[in-house]
Amino acid sequence: MSEPSYDVVIRGGTVATATDVFQADIGIRGETIAALGTGLPAGRSEIEAGGKLVLPGGVDAHAHIEQLSAAGIMNADTWESATASAAFGGTTTVIAFAAQHVGGDLARVVADYSALAARGALVDYAFHLIVSDPTAKLLGEDLPALLGGGHGSVKAFMTYDRLRMQDEQMLDLMLAARSGGAMVCVHAENHGMIAWMGKRLVERGYLAPKFHAVSHPRASEAEAFDRLVAMATLVDQPVMIFHVSTREGAEAVRRARGAGHKVFAETCPQYLFLTAEDLDRPGLEGAKWMCSPPPRTRDDQEALWQALALGDLQVVSSDHAPYGFDEAGKLSAGPNPTFKQVANGLPGLEWRMPLMFDAMVSGDRLGLCKFVELTATAPARLYNLPGKGSIAVGADADLGIWDPDRRVTLSDAGVHDRTGYTPYAGRTLTGWPTTVLRRGQVIVDGESLHAPPGSGRFLPRTGGDAARPTGRLAPEMDPARNFGATLL
Repeated sequence: MSEPSYDVVIRGGTVATATDVFQADIGIRGETIAALGTGLPAGRSEIEAGGKLVLPGGVDAHAHIEQLSAAGIMNADTWESATASAAFGGTTTVIAFAAQHVGGDLARVVADYSALAARGALVDYAFHLIVSDPTAKLLGEDLPALLGGGHGSVKAFMTYDRLRMQDEQMLDLMLAARSGGAMVCVHAENHGMIAWMGKRLVERGYLAPKFHAVSHPRASEAEAFDRLVAMATLVDQPVMIFHVSTREGAEAVRRARGAGHKVFAETCPQYLFLTAEDLDRPGLEGAKWMCSPPPRTRDDQEALWQALALGDLQVVSSDHAPYGFDEAGKLSAGPNPTFKQVANGLPGLEWRMPLMFDAMVSGDRLGLCKFVELTATAPARLYNLPGKGSIAVGADADLGIWDPDRRVTLSDAGVHDRTGYTPYAGRTLTGWPTTVLRRGQVIVDGESLHAPPGSGRFLPRTGGDAARPTGRLAPEMDPARNFGATLL
C-alpha cells in the first residue's frame, strides 16, 4: 500500500488570498503547502473545512511583548502568553521590539530578547530594533552587524522624553539603515506640542485619563509626518509610519505617496473601532483605553477606512502593548495617577483579526480579499517575510480555518493574554478562527492550545524590496547637482 501523498489535507474549504477566493483542498507536506486542488489524495490526517474559510495565518507586524518600557515598567505579557493570544486570534507570525534605552547596548538587548523569545514563543517571529541612543559605535558597528544578522527594520520615536530623537539623529539613523538595507519605522508626533499640552492640562487640574486624548493634538501627527517624509526624502530612505490615527495624518501620507515618495503606513484597530469618548469613564477606569496616539473621532475612523480602501495605508497591526489595570501596569505610579503617569498601551494581538473580519467580511466593508491583504499578505511583503502571509504552493502552511457564522461576545474573562481585560468587551463579533495551523501543525483547535513554549521560530530577514532606496536623489545629495560632493 502506497504512503499517503500528504501529511495533512484540509478538505472542502473556501480558500481566500489577497486576490482570489476559490474552493480547494490544501495538501500539506512537512511544514509547507504542497498542493492546491480538488479531490486531492488522502493525507495521513485530514481536516474537514466544508462551510469554512481557509485563510493565511495573520502577520502582526507591531507587537510589544515582554518589553520593558522607557519608564521602567514591564508589560504584562510573556512571549508565551502573548503568542498564545495571537494564535487564538488567527495570527501565526509577529514582529516585536528589541528596545534599546538610553545608555544601553543594542547588541546585548537583542541577545537577551532573543533568548526570551526562543524560550517562550508559540508562533514565528522577527524583531524591529528600537534605537533611542544613536551613538557613533551603535551606528558604525553594532547596528550594521545586527542588520546583517537578520534584523531588517529599525524603529525610532519623534516623541517621549526618554526615547525621542532629534532631527539630526534621525537623519544619522536613516543613513545607517540605508547602508544596511533596512526599513525605518517611526512613531511620528510633534513632541513639543504634546509636552506643552500635557503640562498645561496638568497645571490647570485636568488630570483624568480622558485628558490624555486632549494632550496629543491632532495637528501634532500630520506635522510630524510631513517632517519625517522631508528627512526621508533628503537621504532617499523608505519609511513606515506607525499607527496613523487622524484624517489629517492619512492625508499627509496620501500627499507623500502621491508625490512619489517611498512611504508606507499602518493603522490599528483602536483607531478604527474606538474613539476618545471611550476614555471618558468614572474614576480611573478610562486608563484602560489610554494609548498613544489616542483614539480620535468617528470622522477619523471613516477617513482611515477610506485610506485603507485607497491603499494609502497598507497594513493593520495591533500595536499590542499590554499593561494590566494594577500597580504593576497602568497604576504603577500609585492609586491616583494623573493621565501623564499612566502607562500607555492597549492589548490587541488576539482581537486584531476577528475585529477586522467582523467589519470587513461579515460587515461587507472592503471584503474578504482586502481583509487577507491588510492582516497577512501586505505585512509579510513589506517586512520581507518569505513564505508568510499567503496561500500558495511552497509557502509555509500557516493557516486559519474560520467559521464565518460563529458569533463571539468579547469579555474580560475570555482573554488569553495576561492583561486581564479587553478594550472591546461587550462587542459581539461574527466570524472566528476555530482551527489554526503553524507550519503544518495544528496549534489551536477550538479552545485547546497545542503549541509548546519555544516552538515558534525566529525569521531572519533583510529589509527587502520595500526598504530599497528609490535612487532619486535630492539635489543637495546628488553629486551631479551639488558641485560634486559625495554625501551618501
